[in-house]
Amino acid sequence: MASRPAAKKSPAKKATAPKQAPARKAPAKKAAAKKAAPARKAAARKPAPAPAPNPTAGVYKLVRALWLGVAHAVGAMFRGLGRGAKGLDPAHRKDGIALLLLALSLIVAAGTWAHLRGPVGDLVEILVTGAFGRLDLLVPILLGALAVRLILHPDRLDANGRIVIGLSALVIGVLGQVHIACGGPARSDGMQAIRDAGGLIGWGAATPLTYTMGDVLAVPLLVLLTFFGLLVVTATPVTAIPQRLRQLGLRLGIVHDTRTADDERYDEQWREALPRSRRRGPADAAYDPYDPDAAEQEALAGRRSRPRRPAVRQPDPGRRMDAVDVAAAAAAALDGAVLHGMPPSPLVADLTHGVSIGENEPTTPTPVPAARPRQDKPAAKAAVPDLTKAAVPDPAEAAVPDLTKAAPQPPRDLPPRAEQLQLSGDITYALPSLDLLTRGGPGKARSAANDAVVASLTNVFSEFKVDAAVTGFTRGPTVTRYEVELGPAVKVERITALTKNIAYAVASPDVRIISPIPGKSAVGIEIPNTDREMVNVGDVLRLADSAEDDDPMLVAFGKDVEGGYVMHSLAKMPHMLVAGATGSGKSSCINCLITSIMMRATPEDVRMVLVDPKRVELTAYEGIPHLITPIITNPKRAAEALQWVVREMDLRYDDLAAYGFRHIDDFNKAVRSGKVKPPEGSERELQPYPYLLVIVDELADLMMVAPRDVEDAIVRITQLARAAGIHLVLATQRPSVDVVTGLIKANVPSRLAFATSSLADSRVILDQPGAEKLIGKGDGLFLPMGANKPTRMQGAFVTEDEIAAVVQHCKDQMTPVFRDDVVVGGQKKKEIDEDIGDDLDLLCQAAELVVSTQFGSTSMLQRKLRVGFAKAGRLMDLMESRGIVGPSEGSKARDVLVKPDELDGVLAVIRGE
Repeated sequence: MASRPAAKKSPAKKATAPKQAPARKAPAKKAAAKKAAPARKAAARKPAPAPAPNPTAGVYKLVRALWLGVAHAVGAMFRGLGRGAKGLDPAHRKDGIALLLLALSLIVAAGTWAHLRGPVGDLVEILVTGAFGRLDLLVPILLGALAVRLILHPDRLDANGRIVIGLSALVIGVLGQVHIACGGPARSDGMQAIRDAGGLIGWGAATPLTYTMGDVLAVPLLVLLTFFGLLVVTATPVTAIPQRLRQLGLRLGIVHDTRTADDERYDEQWREALPRSRRRGPADAAYDPYDPDAAEQEALAGRRSRPRRPAVRQPDPGRRMDAVDVAAAAAAALDGAVLHGMPPSPLVADLTHGVSIGENEPTTPTPVPAARPRQDKPAAKAAVPDLTKAAVPDPAEAAVPDLTKAAPQPPRDLPPRAEQLQLSGDITYALPSLDLLTRGGPGKARSAANDAVVASLTNVFSEFKVDAAVTGFTRGPTVTRYEVELGPAVKVERITALTKNIAYAVASPDVRIISPIPGKSAVGIEIPNTDREMVNVGDVLRLADSAEDDDPMLVAFGKDVEGGYVMHSLAKMPHMLVAGATGSGKSSCINCLITSIMMRATPEDVRMVLVDPKRVELTAYEGIPHLITPIITNPKRAAEALQWVVREMDLRYDDLAAYGFRHIDDFNKAVRSGKVKPPEGSERELQPYPYLLVIVDELADLMMVAPRDVEDAIVRITQLARAAGIHLVLATQRPSVDVVTGLIKANVPSRLAFATSSLADSRVILDQPGAEKLIGKGDGLFLPMGANKPTRMQGAFVTEDEIAAVVQHCKDQMTPVFRDDVVVGGQKKKEIDEDIGDDLDLLCQAAELVVSTQFGSTSMLQRKLRVGFAKAGRLMDLMESRGIVGPSEGSKARDVLVKPDELDGVLAVIRGE
């Protein structure tokens, strides 16, 4: 009885359980059913029956393949012809255009004159007669004239374009007038009426004018348009119309010539002064006819180059040159960009013969010969006239003085000096002549390589869709800087981001982008020239500024990107760091500096201390009178020489403080004028202090031997020696932070960086990147004191023969006078010798032991020499004062500063030998 209720309850539970479970799992089952439904349908779907074969499908594919093959072949043929036409010689392309115009003129003549029948004749009637109306007979003549001009003058593209524009205006104006004269037929009158008038061109030109303003104003406007077209075709300005009419009257014999004999003589002299290519015969000597094409070519050339000076008339023979003639000749001598080393024009070169002026000019009139025939020489060997000096009277040939300055300098063979200093022994020192230095040819302003680079840059901008255009470029001897102007709302970063693409397009990895160019709203792209040019130091020294500046410390550096020569005074820099990798042009720069000093300064103006640890770089200057000590090759002696420079600086400052001057130049002026005298009872004789120039060719060797002493001396010199007239030039090929330390960089403001091997070296020299992208062989970045950005320049070059000639001239003038106290340390050695006392042998043993083992330890000396701690410590202090070991670093062994191969020299110094 009790089991039945339980049995009844269990089915109820079983019945309710299935109802709850499906309610919970329904979403999962529905999702599974949805995923499985496509699979079941796909399995249940029967495969579709194969389509019946189409008999025309194969024929269609065959026809399509044949058509595409023929199309590709024809397209390839025409593309090949297009590439061939593009690569055709430009002269052939121009001849082809001319012959095409000639053929068109023949066809049009046959259609209009001979009434040619057929499709061609009908086409000519529709096009030519319909367009030009009654004047269709003149169209063949115009086409033939254009064809003949293209054949005769294919290079005058600008003139040809001008003629086309002028003819267009002329034709439109004439046809408009013809249309109005024929009654002004409209389109409603029929096409034949328009053809009988001015054609479609006349209808299009006259109808708007007559409709808007009537015939009263339309006819004058068309007449003015015709007159304008005539002026453009003949290249005649309105102001030149009377002159052209007079020339026409002279040619026709209507107007008579009223010139005098003086005018004929003037024309004869002018014709003789002109180059041979521009001389005219006697028949044309009356008046120089106006050539519109030549005038346009000269105008274009004037816009592309520097403005030309007007030609100078030759003075009459037998008449002394007055101030106006001399000034005009001097102004004309500046033609050819003297500041950029360019030779003057041939006309000015001829005019300069026979002109002289100066303090010693003779009172009798100096005859000026007529222009002599020039000897044609190759452009590469053309001599550049030296306009940097004042003119010297010479019966054979004399130079025109530079009157652009305030007052002309007196004539002399040497660069002007403030005075000729009398050296010891009553010897007058003569500066070397600039003729010892070779002249270079004129620099190029443009070449085909520059045009190719401009095309490549334009292509890159168009491919990457950058709104920018190359607006110009300035060519230097090594690199050319292309100016790129950006369009509105174009970021500069879009140009700098294309550096690698530009380098790929111009096939040069050394591309440098300047954004922006200083003083211009343009981005500069510096790309190396494939045709580099040489910069001679003689050309730099021949500049007018360098010759008329009496600063003895003015030196030649090279030529910048814009083609201007770079010269600076070392006295104003006042110290300079020159660094670069091996073979980048560092030694050539040092040679140019020393050569410039020898060319412009006497030994009483500048004295030099040359440090050459390499032993072979500066040996050519051995024995010149400017040296104050023989060339130093031992790094230890170089450190002593720098210490002497510090002592010399202190002595000069003592004199400046005693006499109340702030700079050595003021003190020297006072001494020369006699305003400064020594105190009473003093036996000292005051002499002007010369500039002292210290050149270190390799700083790394000095920093390896005695880093602390060298750095202290350099820092003290660069901090204080400017007012004392002492200047330092440091050169190194390893510009690392352990060689060019922070203290040295902080006190050497002027930098000259040649090509470096890494970006880190560039940052050490210039504190900015850029030197790692230079191309070597004199290509450098010059950052003088006070400049914000470095200047790209090509360093000047001086040959060994030129150096030998200048050095020999200086040696012939006088022998050097050396000072004995530059290298020897003075009292320091004697004090140390007294300090040694009786321990000389023991000190030599200790030095030999420490150097041979390269281990500086006080305990080792105690064990090996069997001495006490006090004696071993004293020996170690004596070796430290000798520079054998470094300072104490606690319990560590001291650094040994002397190598085993230098042991004999160290022992000799200790023994006093």
